[in-house]
Amino acid sequence: MLITLITLVIVAAFFLIERKRPDIVSRFEENVLATLLALITVVSFFQVIARYGFNTGWGGALEFTRILFAWMILFGMSYGVRIGSHLGVDAAIRLFPPKLFKAVAIFGALCGVAYGVILLSADWLQVLGAKTSGGAITYWSKFYKVGIGLDDLRFPEWMQAAFGLQERVHRWVAYLMLPIGLGLFVFRCAEAVVQIASGKRELIVAGHEAEELVAENKGKLGD
Repeated sequence: MLITLITLVIVAAFFLIERKRPDIVSRFEENVLATLLALITVVSFFQVIARYGFNTGWGGALEFTRILFAWMILFGMSYGVRIGSHLGVDAAIRLFPPKLFKAVAIFGALCGVAYGVILLSADWLQVLGAKTSGGAITYWSKFYKVGIGLDDLRFPEWMQAAFGLQERVHRWVAYLMLPIGLGLFVFRCAEAVVQIASGKRELIVAGHEAEELVAENKGKLGD
């Protein structure tokens, strides 16, 4: 029950923040994604130079870039929902009457909400008779309590001496993206439900973007 409450708090926090400052969450997503991509590029570039040019390198580079890539995927999930860039097949539902089309579109967005909530915490499914438990929040909290470190990422010796840190970077730091990223995904899917219901957008996915691009650019290119 506590984990389910934490899940609701995470989603509610994003809602309240964006309601007070409409663009702050969007800018946060964009800035984080840009920073992650830049870090991956820079670390990978210098690692190649160090490895093949000087026969040396950073031992934790692979694990560091792998974690950054995972963070980028989790942030990209919610950002893709916000800008409508997730690909989907809408050929069948386009044949439905407008009201049925809208109902199916809302159902699809609600499925996104359910998917994210289940990944955050599956404990609440026990109310429906399902034998499930755990989720991203439980997974992260276990690493926080245990306090084990990552395989290759280590704090510099001066930081260990100055702040009394353990040698390896805590695993819970790297996995903090799980509850935050999935919470943001649930928030964006819930936001899409409201937007579809109010007529501000059609679908949670981008199913017809290719045809729209062709239509917009028709006649602009020579034969």
